[in-house]
Amino acid sequence: MSLKTVSYLSLLLLCASFAAAQKPCGGTVIPPKTLAVNWPQYQHDAAHSGCNPYESILSPDTVGNLTVKWQYSVERLEDPFPAPTLADGIIYGSWFTYYPVQGGAYALNASTGALIWQRQGDLVFSSPAVANGVAYFSTQTAFEAVNANTGALLWQYNQFFEGSGASPTLANGVVYVGAANGYIYAFNAGTGALIWKVAPGNNGDASSSPAVVNGILYVGLQDGNLYALNASTGDLIWQYTTGGYINSSPAVANGNVYFGSDDNNVYAVNATTGALVWKYTTGGQVYCSPAVADGIVYIGSFLSNYFYALNASTGALLWQYAASDYLEAPPAVANGVVYFGSWDGSATALNASTGALLWRNTSMGLDSGPVVANGVVYFMGGLGMAAFHLPNH
Repeated sequence: MSLKTVSYLSLLLLCASFAAAQKPCGGTVIPPKTLAVNWPQYQHDAAHSGCNPYESILSPDTVGNLTVKWQYSVERLEDPFPAPTLADGIIYGSWFTYYPVQGGAYALNASTGALIWQRQGDLVFSSPAVANGVAYFSTQTAFEAVNANTGALLWQYNQFFEGSGASPTLANGVVYVGAANGYIYAFNAGTGALIWKVAPGNNGDASSSPAVVNGILYVGLQDGNLYALNASTGDLIWQYTTGGYINSSPAVANGNVYFGSDDNNVYAVNATTGALVWKYTTGGQVYCSPAVADGIVYIGSFLSNYFYALNASTGALLWQYAASDYLEAPPAVANGVVYFGSWDGSATALNASTGALLWRNTSMGLDSGPVVANGVVYFMGGLGMAAFHLPNH
């Protein structure tokens, strides 16, 4: 047997053992190139699954032992609720204040919380996206790409750009983002060249982060419509009308698009045709973006304070959990645990199958969407960012 064959078999065994040690989010698990897993954009990937299929350290049996690994202090207003992003050992966050009016993005060592760089300038409302050594984020007046390791500006688009709470999405060398003026933009991720911009609706604010799957971009607007656009051209493919604003960013899985609306409903529509598959009525507006894993949709309702687990095929309620305050930030799922933050700063972890409470932190004001990777959970809040891990791990 040749050395090449032995190496190939060893790689297969390593990949097989790594995949077997983790609970997939659904579909085929493709082992990463290294054991250091990234969460490089809003809700993990371009489909906005909100799920890390490669987590094996944290589980329903261990997550109750989470303790503070580090905390980084930087002021951030409470609303909106962007989540951090993780790439190549660096965790990225955003911050903004109104008194004085300023904001920016920052990068920390994911293991220690040490500051690597911080940009100060215009308000930043959304989560950065990171790929190939570049970090992308919206400010109130521009869309920017910076060196992910230094924070140095690489390119900027500021031609009547009005940043919103929408986080950028990276797919196939293109970065997509919505803006407060109702436009959806597609930029060449390397050069910043504008590929297209489209205002698909008649009434403002694309505060929903677009999802991109199989050449189709899905995005909700405050005109109450979910739009499916050709990701290459921006041309309209279909639209689905709800009874309220759509701030919830869509998640695409199982051939469906899942999202919430201000009309108190969670929706599943066919990703190809836009036909309604099901809708579930909650106790309040659904600003929260969903996470989808193992055939379950996880999503929070705003004024009702309830967190729901719904059957992804039928919309049937599997369980619900009464949270301690309003829910607006997106949840994250990994290895049988679902994590979320609420308005009162409570970071919570539930058993993803049963809804049983596994862990909570109420002392650090953590209200953002979480990132879960490599045995660490990251949250942001009004006072900065915190990382939690298992003791002595």
